[in-house]
Amino acid sequence: MKIIVLGCGKIGAVMGREFVRCIPGSKVTMADIDEARAREAASHIPGAGWTTIDTADYQSLLGKIRGHDLTLGALPGDYGYAALKASVEAGVDMLDVSFSPEDPSQLDGAARERGVTVVPDCGVAPGLSNILVGYGASRLDEVEKAHVMVGGIPEEPVPPLGYTVTWSAEGLIDEYVRDVRIVEGGEVVEVPALSGVEEIEFPGVGTLEAFYTDGLRTLAKSLPGVEEMWEKTLRYPGHVEKVRLLRDLGFFSDDPVTVKGKPVSPRLATARLLERSLWMPEVGDLLAMQITVKGKAAGEERGYVFRVLDRYDHEGKVSAMARTTGYTAAIVAGMLAEGKIGEKGVIPPERLGMDQGFTEALLSELKKRDIVIEESLF
Repeated sequence: MKIIVLGCGKIGAVMGREFVRCIPGSKVTMADIDEARAREAASHIPGAGWTTIDTADYQSLLGKIRGHDLTLGALPGDYGYAALKASVEAGVDMLDVSFSPEDPSQLDGAARERGVTVVPDCGVAPGLSNILVGYGASRLDEVEKAHVMVGGIPEEPVPPLGYTVTWSAEGLIDEYVRDVRIVEGGEVVEVPALSGVEEIEFPGVGTLEAFYTDGLRTLAKSLPGVEEMWEKTLRYPGHVEKVRLLRDLGFFSDDPVTVKGKPVSPRLATARLLERSLWMPEVGDLLAMQITVKGKAAGEERGYVFRVLDRYDHEGKVSAMARTTGYTAAIVAGMLAEGKIGEKGVIPPERLGMDQGFTEALLSELKKRDIVIEESLF
């Protein structure tokens, strides 16, 4: 099994290492625009190679992917769709966590024609969240509501935002600016990012604030007839007010400003500043997620709640965000490599989740890695 991992950041490096655990003997190539980062990621995987990639050079990217059996995508969202398209054109199956702004389902026809399987948005949220929604829906005759609440946060609030960066800073900014699709009254509607703020009590953590983010993705199409469906991100109280200030002042804007005669992107500059100021590997993080799926079964009201609380692995020095995202992605990619996902085309994670045997196998593998999903019925 020859695989190439596109993107060797905080998540991609973990995905590559964990895939080899799932499929021993695999030949892994770690690829990144930064040679030092690609080398470093490869050095932690026995027998792995490395290469540099430039996603702006589509033909070069296509050439790098060709000849592999599987692509794992962990690029920033702005570059993810090009990688998906290139993998389909190369005839190589792909699992992706990039959360690109484009709709991956646009590639479904081309993927089917090429006999390729693409599993997009298969990290923790979207990803594991979608799988659990699909799992809950599979045990209901009718789904009325589906709610996702999820956040990667430090174990204790850290000034000034009560937050530390554990994944792509560009992806984080996307959450704060991208208009949000939710389902309200059975219709897909758009609401502003950072709206719908409410406080909740999360067991084992305490009071958190939740706000709309654009994480439904394929779920908005996969569960027709649902009356209410949304995703909210979790942070410590006060976070939204501070982030709104940065947004309103233009720190997240793509419109360049001129500095000493040269154009500078406020968004990219802010991303680098966030990484410099808020990347604190010495501060443990946690991942809190709660999925609620409600509807009817055998004519009676029924609902399922799935809850995850994962913490930083201090011994292995792996963040909770990397564990829940990277391990989920690697396990599902391993299932894809083993032929356990036979359908061709673009397969959203919730469709996989509707296969109860698949989901139970995934949850069993996550439990082996001390990622436990608690389930309750109401």
